[in-house]
Amino acid sequence: MTTAALVAALSVSVPGMAAAQSTGEITGTVEPTIWIDPDGCMHWVADGGVEGYGVGRVDPQNGMPVCMEMNTCAVRNTDTLFATDSHHLTHSGRAHLEQFFRSAGAFAYAIYGHTDSRASDEYNIRLSQRRAASVAAVARSVGARVAREIGYGERRPRVPNSSAANMQQNRRVEIVCYR
Repeated sequence: MTTAALVAALSVSVPGMAAAQSTGEITGTVEPTIWIDPDGCMHWVADGGVEGYGVGRVDPQNGMPVCMEMNTCAVRNTDTLFATDSHHLTHSGRAHLEQFFRSAGAFAYAIYGHTDSRASDEYNIRLSQRRAASVAAVARSVGARVAREIGYGERRPRVPNSSAANMQQNRRVEIVCYR
């Protein structure tokens, strides 16, 4: 299905949209895009503000799902990107990320934030989400497409949080490249 066909199909599948728009109740447009699932497979999706729609992208020649090759293309310790207990990038951290996203050449990126276990789980989740969002903002600022940004907090450690050196390894931002 082409993007134009998808938009046409979606525009008629939202009951009452035209009537609601003429009275000013619902405004906006349907924005089609591609969503990449955790396995790297693409889906045509759109959300018009009323209800979201998605269709798996399939290769018309063989009927197979279209999936991207994905790999972790960068892992940066957050100590080199952020001040302690902060989600604001340092100047050098921002410059490094801008250079990375300009040169990596991936179709899209997934950005995952992680922390050590020194604070509460709830606090660490929020901090890792804010850090992932900061990195994603840099990616978008140089024109890179971000497929997802997730903060895992302390829930996916690389190594046990049993020493200062181990905790440093767990404070990281992972960037997955979809090629």
